[in-house]
Amino acid sequence: MAEGYEPKVTTLAETEGYAIWSAEEPDGETTYNLELNNVTIHMFDEEWREFLELVKKLM
Repeated sequence: MAEGYEPKVTTLAETEGYAIWSAEEPDGETTYNLELNNVTIHMFDEEWREFLELVKKLM
């Protein structure tokens, strides 16, 4: 791992109180992060995909 490595962060969606962003980690894994006011949920790719399936069921 390179010293001082900064993950590549991409904002996927954002409102006044909420944000969803992804980060490419040093080990090659992508994490997904849901910021819901003062709570942040971190998910790996498998968890993110399952979360998206759950949200689609709400539609």
